[in-house]
Amino acid sequence: MALMAEPVLTFTDRGIYCPAGDFFIDPWRPVDRALITHGHADHARLGHARYLATEVAAPVMRYRLGQIDLETIRFGETTRIGDAEVSFHPAGHIPGSAQIRVSVGGETWVVSGDYKTAPDRLSEPFEPVRCHTFISECTFGLPVFKWRPEEEVAGEINAWWQANAAAGVTSVLGAYSLGKAQRVLTLLDPETGPILTHGAVEATNAILRDQGLALPATAQVSEENDPKKTPGALVIAPPSALGTPWMRRFGPSSQAFASGWMALRGVRRRRAMDRGFVVSDHADWEGLHEAIRETGAEKLYVTHGYTEIFARWLNASGWDAEVLQTEFGTEEAEETAPASDSGAAA
Repeated sequence: MALMAEPVLTFTDRGIYCPAGDFFIDPWRPVDRALITHGHADHARLGHARYLATEVAAPVMRYRLGQIDLETIRFGETTRIGDAEVSFHPAGHIPGSAQIRVSVGGETWVVSGDYKTAPDRLSEPFEPVRCHTFISECTFGLPVFKWRPEEEVAGEINAWWQANAAAGVTSVLGAYSLGKAQRVLTLLDPETGPILTHGAVEATNAILRDQGLALPATAQVSEENDPKKTPGALVIAPPSALGTPWMRRFGPSSQAFASGWMALRGVRRRRAMDRGFVVSDHADWEGLHEAIRETGAEKLYVTHGYTEIFARWLNASGWDAEVLQTEFGTEEAEETAPASDSGAAA
């Protein structure tokens, strides 16, 4: 009887592992060689001996992780690692985010990382990759999650900002410092007033501008750039900064939050924000299905999100799907749901 060939990827307590290439993809515990889909802290962690990521993702990773041994690769470039053929393809999540394609002995697996199929004004557009097995996130894997066109959301945000400016109120918009903050910036009308930022957001802006990404002019909140003395200002800050002493200098303000979770009324109420804008860097319900269909995959693994529900729906719809337990979606650098609202970890 012939021995069964080893799978292209296996699942370990350190992360997703490729035996043929002796590397891990987005491992959550220290390993010798880590291939990284993107720079968010739940996917790009400190402690690995060697890293491989896209050229676009590298600057932010170096800023966040320090002096790491980081090799880069261009989108679509194929490299051989051991007996595995590897390439990185745009995921549409944040600048430089990638799906990682691994082929061994004629069989191809794709690890999606985090992805978004709808184009935006910031990230490289999502690229479907044909494969036999697809490992898909399902952060927003329920039918209730259906994103509206960017232009409509941009109109809502700008109307809110303009109304606040007319009333002499500072607008404060919560958005994660890598990806979401810059995505929001691309939606703003700079003619409305000055755009100020928290230091974490401004540092990331500087890195992405150095890479040639076009963003509206911003200035970090400081003594010189005091929101109280800056009529009509909008401030972009990480959610962790909202409601802290840092905001006391703002005077009267209206607070809003940009996240896919704003589609859920319960989350909006608990956030106690004046407004919630539905802006997500992840695929919605239809986007997840679109991506899965276009892979042509025979086998699916779903991770970080509404995994049990989404896997059941896929199996009932004719796919062969299983839940893959990972440690993604646990860092504040990502947009994560409260534990009571999702299968994802808080």
